[in-house]
This record gives sequence, C-alpha cells and structure tokens, in this order.
Amino acid sequence: MPLVFFARVADVSLGTFRTIVIFRGHKFLASFIGFFEIIIWLVASAQVLTNLDQWYLALAYASGFSVGNYAGISIENRFAIGNELIRCISFNRDVLAGKLREEGFKVVSFDGDMGEAYPVELLLVIEKRRNVPSLIQLIKDLDPTAVYSVSDVKSVYEGPDIFPRRSLLHSTLMLLGKR
Repeated sequence: MPLVFFARVADVSLGTFRTIVIFRGHKFLASFIGFFEIIIWLVASAQVLTNLDQWYLALAYASGFSVGNYAGISIENRFAIGNELIRCISFNRDVLAGKLREEGFKVVSFDGDMGEAYPVELLLVIEKRRNVPSLIQLIKDLDPTAVYSVSDVKSVYEGPDIFPRRSLLHSTLMLLGKR
C-alpha cells in the first residue's frame, strides 16, 4: 500500500511539474520528466490492477493522486522556472524607476496621466520568477500607493547582459528545451 501511495505521489507530482514546464516552453525538459513519470505510473497502476480484491490499494492510489497534485505545484513554485512581466503605475513620477534601476532591475518607464490632475509613471519589468517577490516588496516599500500587476511570460528573447548567467547544466537544458 505505501508503494502505491508514494509511487502515485511521485508520478502525479512529476506530471504536474511537467505540465507547467510545457506551458513555459521547455520541451526537452518536459519530455525527460515524462519518461520517468510514466514508468512510475506503470508500477503504481499495475499494483492496483493486479490486486483488485484489495480495495485499500485503490484508496492509496486516489490519495496519492490528490497529494501529488499539491506536491507538484509546490515543487514548481520552489523551482520558480520562467519569467514574469510586472506592470506598475506609480503616482510619484520619476522616483520609482530610478530606485528600481539602482537595485539592479531592468526597467522600461514612460510618463502617463490619468487625467490632468493625476500624472503617473508607467513601468514595465521582465524579471525571473524567483526574483519577483523581492521586486514586489521593493515596489511596496518605495511607493505604497503604486498599483501593479504580474503576468506570466512564455518566452523572453534576451539581449546582452539582461539576465545573470546561469549554471552550465541549466543553460544547456533550457537551450535544448527551446528547440
């Protein structure tokens, strides 16, 4: 019974993670994960299907599915693969963009208005997902009145020195995944 439960947690976690990785455009990595996912699924399914008289195996199988979904999402959040676009409206014109640049963020800014009485600064930042919480906290600290939104970005075509260098393994996997 524990084998079925833990095998199911593992295969569903991998499946959830694989689905999110596919959405982010990493085909090679998704295929690699899928190979191990299906092997684990076969082991778990075979245990249940060859022992249909043992109802608790079906319960372990279903429970593993449930826990695996949660675990897969948690794993993906931990890895924080990908980029996000932060759109920000600051009512303190010409302040926030400069401060964010001083902190090392690449910011596109332009002036706007919300009527004659409300001049604003509009900011666009594409940032690695793992850095977004610190960026949001910095925005809140520097301009508590700022309005912002965060959106997933499927692909970023990076120019020179826009993002920090990655490990060789990560760069290789990501390069292969983009083909």
